[in-house]
Amino acid sequence: MENSAVAVVISVPLILAGLAGLVLPVLPGPILIWLGIVVYGLMVPDLDWSWWFFVIEGLLAASTYLVDYLTTIWGVRKFNGSKAAAIGAVLGSLMIFFIGPLGIIIGPFLGAMAGELIAGSELKQMFTSGFGTFLGFIVAMFIKMFICGIMLSWFVIKVVSSWPGGPF
Repeated sequence: MENSAVAVVISVPLILAGLAGLVLPVLPGPILIWLGIVVYGLMVPDLDWSWWFFVIEGLLAASTYLVDYLTTIWGVRKFNGSKAAAIGAVLGSLMIFFIGPLGIIIGPFLGAMAGELIAGSELKQMFTSGFGTFLGFIVAMFIKMFICGIMLSWFVIKVVSSWPGGPF
């Protein structure tokens, strides 16, 4: 089997698993997409790859994790959550390690509520802050899809433009 065919057989499942990971929290979606791109690039070295391409793609993938935390905090703050609720939401996101994929959705919600409880807020504010974290999760998912779309578009353009007689 030719090198590029083997590269496709290995990288496409990684990329597809990464796309699934954008909506299934148990999979590290952006990292899997990046790994699929790197695998293809390493296995098909005759294309015009540069270190910068892989570094920027990796930084884009890493930025999605920052987006997760920032949108969680934004969601809490948007609904007038306290600083304790924002900290609780971020800490609550670590529940993924204890209760699995559901932890990334439930964890920040419960963490924000616990933060509000510690801050002495009323029940209504606890639920409002919890809803804000859920909204932040949804916003993060769409931003991550956009960033991964940029990653994949750039990759596909590079691959297609290298084809003999390609469109670019």
